[in-house]
Amino acid sequence: MKARHCPISKHMARIKIGETPKRTEDARFLTGQGRYVDDLPFKDLAHAFILRSPHAYARLRDIDIAEAMAQPGVLQILTGADQAKAGIKPMEPYARENFRNGKPFNYLPHPPLALDNVRYVGQPVAMVIARTVAQARDAAELIDVDYTALTATCTTKAALADEDNIVLRWIVGDVEATRKTFDSAAHVTRLSLVNHRVVTNSMEPRGGIGYYNANNDEYTLHVSSQSLHMARDCIAETLGISKDKVRLIAPDVGGGFGLKNNAYCEHILMLWAARAAGCPVKWINDRSSGFTSDYQARDHASEAELALDAEGRFLGLRIASWANLGAYLCGSAGRVCTDQYASLPGTVYAIPQIELTIGAVSTNTVPVGVTRGPGFAEAVNILERLIDRAARELNLDRAEVRRRNFIGPEAIPFTSITGTSVDSGQFAKNLDAAMRLANGFAERREQSEARGLLRGLGFAYHIKATGGAPEEKVELTFDEADTVTLTTGTQSIGQGHETTFPQIISDLLGVPFEQIRYRHGDTGLISMGGGHGSSRATYMGGTAMFLAIEKIIEKGKPFAAQALEAAEADINFSDGHFRVAGTDRSVDIFSIARTARDSGKRGEDGGLGLDTPQEFEREFMTFPNGCHIAEIEIDPETGKSTVARYCAVDDYGKIINPMVASGQIHGAIAQGIGQALLEHAVYEEESGQLISGSFMDYAMPRADEVPNFEISFNGTPCTTNPLGVKGCGEAGAIAGFPAIANAISDALSPFDANGFDGPATPERVWKIIQKTQKL
Repeated sequence: MKARHCPISKHMARIKIGETPKRTEDARFLTGQGRYVDDLPFKDLAHAFILRSPHAYARLRDIDIAEAMAQPGVLQILTGADQAKAGIKPMEPYARENFRNGKPFNYLPHPPLALDNVRYVGQPVAMVIARTVAQARDAAELIDVDYTALTATCTTKAALADEDNIVLRWIVGDVEATRKTFDSAAHVTRLSLVNHRVVTNSMEPRGGIGYYNANNDEYTLHVSSQSLHMARDCIAETLGISKDKVRLIAPDVGGGFGLKNNAYCEHILMLWAARAAGCPVKWINDRSSGFTSDYQARDHASEAELALDAEGRFLGLRIASWANLGAYLCGSAGRVCTDQYASLPGTVYAIPQIELTIGAVSTNTVPVGVTRGPGFAEAVNILERLIDRAARELNLDRAEVRRRNFIGPEAIPFTSITGTSVDSGQFAKNLDAAMRLANGFAERREQSEARGLLRGLGFAYHIKATGGAPEEKVELTFDEADTVTLTTGTQSIGQGHETTFPQIISDLLGVPFEQIRYRHGDTGLISMGGGHGSSRATYMGGTAMFLAIEKIIEKGKPFAAQALEAAEADINFSDGHFRVAGTDRSVDIFSIARTARDSGKRGEDGGLGLDTPQEFEREFMTFPNGCHIAEIEIDPETGKSTVARYCAVDDYGKIINPMVASGQIHGAIAQGIGQALLEHAVYEEESGQLISGSFMDYAMPRADEVPNFEISFNGTPCTTNPLGVKGCGEAGAIAGFPAIANAISDALSPFDANGFDGPATPERVWKIIQKTQKL
């Protein structure tokens, strides 16, 4: 058999890992060619409107739908009483027990439509299906619901008055040894902190279109989601059917940030609606309903203590924390408290004794899910705020205190008290590099003071375990048109994977970037996948690709040896070609792929020719880390705080595309700025109403709140995956809040800023200044 001419054109480019091609997906996004759930065309489409509870806690006595059913265009109205007849069960959380000790969580059944009572403002009570959205909305206003209002419980403190509200409670660490450490410490710093609740507010609201095929009893949901396979399994369980009867398809997704990681009531309701109405049914959340139905995030209160010797070396850490999980335990929220928050309680510092007391309660507020850095953001915020406070109390330099206590390179890899093993990192080096970026602060402070402004500098060193769902799958197939198709179980939701995933294949296989197709976002295309969460996609999907490509090369060698009339042992592979060692004879991979496909041979993995499915189950996480430094200017006359400068030096391991990584960093920092200065989900304690329930009352960061960023990479390759990558999507949302809060505390150091907490709104900062001036 003769070797065929290489179809890899010199005019097409192989793109290597580390290069910065522009994002291929941006052309369609910027020209309005994106295709989101709301853009999908369906024949005979009906629309759903969800009637939601106006009460935070109430007994649901009766629902009268007679007048609403008589309205024009109305096809069906479904209530909680109809669920049991339809075989619909309560939704179960993804995490149902503390995986560290096996103790089950205490949680309430979560029906897609309320049954005997409602537990938060915004809970679905009834669903109207009509020919138009307007008809469904008008009919919903005529549904007569008889409520008996009950006393709502909205805060952690109020929830603790009743043991039934406690979802979980456990302790990590040696309590007695920690007590002795604190008793003998030269200094103890104490701090009460609240990592306040936020609303994620992705640009594209949640939405879905349900379709039911009565011929084969199968369901299809087109949905804005970032974790399809896990959502599919939860939906199937709730519907009481096997998961092979449910298919989820996600077109373009306009942002997720953890908000779209979980299955929601509306997902089940759209599939039920399609079956009940006999036609596809569409629902798109409006922004107002999003505030009271999208899972919220954070809401974590802590009493923290740091024990130090006289030189500022850390001796012990003791934290008692309570998380407010809202009305129901949803998705992986329970795992955040028992795994992620407790994963690295000492973050990057050598702390001999640590004691964590961790609890979580249910309240009559919107359920809590996840947003960037769940658990780790709370842990980093506590420790970085404690360190700054301790340095001030001991009159020590804040950067020097950190240097004295970093886990040094000689001690890496290290293992936390809860068994998390960190493989790599250069913590002191990153701090020093960030300090160089922030050089000149003293002069800038003088300039601010000359203009009547206060200026402060704040540090935060972040670290996070990334990896998310432990299993991933990819499939690489060679097509007749000499292209490679990648199908993944993870998906792109705006991060740039349509560019970076083909970039990995282009480099490792040596084929032109233009000859790689990317398919994702469909449980019908691939049997399993972990979706996108915890910055897992490049680590998990990339490792699976690497392993698949290794197999492809080995599969191709026998065919190449035959084509080149050489011994298989003499065949090497590089730059997209199989070569005979020591000669100039070669054959390209697409020629070998055609030959292998024509042979009809299948590998042990079932792939035809060179086609290769590959599953990957991780043993380890990756640990992105770095130092962020914020500078804040405060106008003492108004209390307005402005982020004047922001520097970051981050370790994301080996970076596939630095431009794409930088974009992720910018977005995460903007999210951190939002929480630090603006965003706060505020409930009225007596009624449970969300006071900040619209953009009139909930402020999001805009262009004038976000400065130019000075960003630098100091990557130490991860040693536990073959690409050496680490997740990079969450750092700014973890480090931004404490860095800015510490900068504000530094600027307010002439005033009594002890106890400063929550977003630094102008009113709150101004009150601190005025209170001190009046003393």
